[in-house]
Amino acid sequence: MADDTLKVENLRALTEDQLTDKLVALKKEQFNLRFQKAIGQLEKTARVREVRRGVATVKTIMAEKKAG
Repeated sequence: MADDTLKVENLRALTEDQLTDKLVALKKEQFNLRFQKAIGQLEKTARVREVRRGVATVKTIMAEKKAG
């Protein structure tokens, strides 16, 4: 992942509220990227994959914190 804020070590140090905020921000970015793709303005197509994986990583860490 290109974004250092999406590294697992950094995400595990966050609180649940911070993880929720991060998830909301990623979902908004994901929506915006999908919208740009639909109208043909998306330049960095690889960012879609990074954001999708970031969402999955944040959700996984949130589930780990709830279980642990």
